[in-house]
Amino acid sequence: MSLTTAQQPDAPRLKKPSWKDPRLILGIMLVLASTAGVVALVGSADQRIDVFAVDDAVPLGSPVTAEDFIVVPVRLGDVTGSYLSAAEGIPANAVATSALREGELLAHSDLGRADALDRKPVGLRVDDPLPSGTRAGSRVDVWAAMPDKSNGFEEPRKILAAAEISELSIDESVLGANRSTQILVLVEDDDLPGLLSAQSNGARIAVVLNPAAGS
Repeated sequence: MSLTTAQQPDAPRLKKPSWKDPRLILGIMLVLASTAGVVALVGSADQRIDVFAVDDAVPLGSPVTAEDFIVVPVRLGDVTGSYLSAAEGIPANAVATSALREGELLAHSDLGRADALDRKPVGLRVDDPLPSGTRAGSRVDVWAAMPDKSNGFEEPRKILAAAEISELSIDESVLGANRSTQILVLVEDDDLPGLLSAQSNGARIAVVLNPAAGS
């Protein structure tokens, strides 16, 4: 009796994928889309712009140029448009519309024209020492005592409330006596006549720190 060997069917062969295979095209598109998404995510995570920062304190009303600032790269996100970029530059004939403190980023609203200022810096000499920590940006009440007919002074009255100090310096004599403080306070136009009248009539001016008004 002879044994016959059953013929085994041929094993299926793998076909080389065709560029026309829609599954291959779809796979390539998915890979490209994923790569583009990663690149966009990384790019947005480090999206910095160069903006101006205050190099040294600038009093309100002072003319400014690019030399008064340094350029720093920062990420500002949704508030980018509020700050002045280095690419925009400092406008010609610009002045500080607020007291600019060292290290602060420069906002568009911090610069303007001199004729548009609604507060003017006025110099005051203060003989009594101010509290420790008083600085540019602090708020003070200004009191004035007018001269009376007996070579004295009337009762003091408040002529400015919560005025902002824009600049402060201390003067001392050679021997350390007669120490006084020179300050610039920012005064609104409506309050200027009262303060200037008090100064021109020899009033005794006193400045009181007003911490409740904030800085």
